Amino acid sequence: MQELIIGVVSSLIATALTVGAGWLGVAWPRRLLVKLLSRLLGLGIARSYATQSAANADLGADLRAARWIRVLTGRGNELTRDSFQEVWRNEQRRLEGIRVLLPDPADPGGWLRRREEEMVRTDPGMEGGLLAKQVSATVDYMRTVAAANSKVELRLLDAQHTARVIVTDRLAYFTPYLAGVHGRNSPCLVFSADSAMYDYCLRLFDGLWEVSESVA
Repeated sequence: MQELIIGVVSSLIATALTVGAGWLGVAWPRRLLVKLLSRLLGLGIARSYATQSAANADLGADLRAARWIRVLTGRGNELTRDSFQEVWRNEQRRLEGIRVLLPDPADPGGWLRRREEEMVRTDPGMEGGLLAKQVSATVDYMRTVAAANSKVELRLLDAQHTARVIVTDRLAYFTPYLAGVHGRNSPCLVFSADSAMYDYCLRLFDGLWEVSESVA
């Protein structure tokens, strides 16, 4: 009972801090509330972000601290941006390896076409095979990266991609792709390595990796 009371009081205090911080534009009380509620409910949520793009600065820091990295993504725009650049330059001697899974731009299963049809309802520019072309550009980029960095492995997947998953030895970033919403605008949750969702994200990646095709 005492633990319950302490938990409730802590949550109330955190809520008050979060509301006040919202007026002041401060982010840390929101993170405190997430951690408190996550601990109370046993969810293992380390952080949450309203959008995936808002998580990218912290993602870069977590990648720099990682021992290994697994990436499952759709278009993979973030792979070409600042958060991954230090990883690709192979400046982290402790980093053991990076595995990247991208959709097959040839789209034999029609998954990219279906996602494009879903997106065109809110983004008229997403048509005419544009998504497959964007994925193809990312694949070409990652081929060059992998050729220069032996720690990087790239594989292509012919399956429905409904989330971006980035897993390290410490954390798992999970972004569910919402219908008609770009991944960068979808919510992002970060799970600690001792959580069930972390285990799920890693299991999901490993299972898809086993049935994917290697890229020379």
